[in-house]
Amino acid sequence: MSDESPHTTEHEPALDPYSEIVTRVAAELTPGVASLQMSRRARGGRVEASAGSAAVFTTDGFLLTNAHVVGRHNSGTAAFSDGTTAQFRVVGSDPFSDLAVIRADGPTPAPVKLGDASTLQVGQLVVAVGNPLGLAGSVTAGVVSALGRSLPTRSGAATRIIDDVIQTDAALNPGNSGGALAIASGEVVGINTAVAGVGLGLAIPLNETTRRIVGALLADGRVRRAYLGVAGLPAPLPPGIAERRGQSTGMRVTEVVPDGPAARAGIREGDLIMTAGSHAIAGAQVLQRLMLADAIGQDLPITVVRNGALVDLVAKPVELVTPPASS
Repeated sequence: MSDESPHTTEHEPALDPYSEIVTRVAAELTPGVASLQMSRRARGGRVEASAGSAAVFTTDGFLLTNAHVVGRHNSGTAAFSDGTTAQFRVVGSDPFSDLAVIRADGPTPAPVKLGDASTLQVGQLVVAVGNPLGLAGSVTAGVVSALGRSLPTRSGAATRIIDDVIQTDAALNPGNSGGALAIASGEVVGINTAVAGVGLGLAIPLNETTRRIVGALLADGRVRRAYLGVAGLPAPLPPGIAERRGQSTGMRVTEVVPDGPAARAGIREGDLIMTAGSHAIAGAQVLQRLMLADAIGQDLPITVVRNGALVDLVAKPVELVTPPASS
């Protein structure tokens, strides 16, 4: 009677549990992660080339990648691990979340399964699939090193912060951007976006906020955002107010844009913003999350602490307009 496992042979030793997970996830993800190649003719006849990765996420050929991967390109070529290629066009790009949606003009492999990054835990196993340095179908593995990291992004003169970014020690290299970051179940919870340093990578989380962004890119090709015209830093609330309200931190206003919505509402430098709408504001990132399309032109009640007293104000955010990229 043989002691061999039904899944192994004499020449195929059993994998350890870690390797079993990584090889299974890699086999599931690799077919649905494409290598992207793009080029465009810039001023002076100079040709600009760009490369990266993208993950198929619908059955009708839509892929998810980074905004910085597609850049100013409108189209390119997607190559899959089975040797097939397809031309693609850029459907929409959002530099402030570093997400972009493209659509292949031909058949694509089955989509990857999208998960929810809000369930991640530090130390959890993750697998990254992409095309670093032009090496298609490359797989690396590691753990979630940290959660809640912030990544600044810029479009024109405007800067925003991508919050809740995933930090991982899975090796990432140029070309990995736009590739998939998955957990042991095979669900993709992030889109790899940056190589932050030796042994350090970052990924845009797939969660409720980014799903809304992807939905907007699919529907409209862009993401409309609201603009308040205020900047600030986390700061403690006065002890008495903190105790009464059950909130320890607010956002100290460090800058108010002249004639912006915040200025017109009466918000001043030095104010401590405590709430906006029904949301406790513990910093700029919390306020930023409220500045999506449904806030444009709507009254936004804001409570600030000024000279130790609570002051109720009403702001009306306007649409954030960024200049088009130069050609």
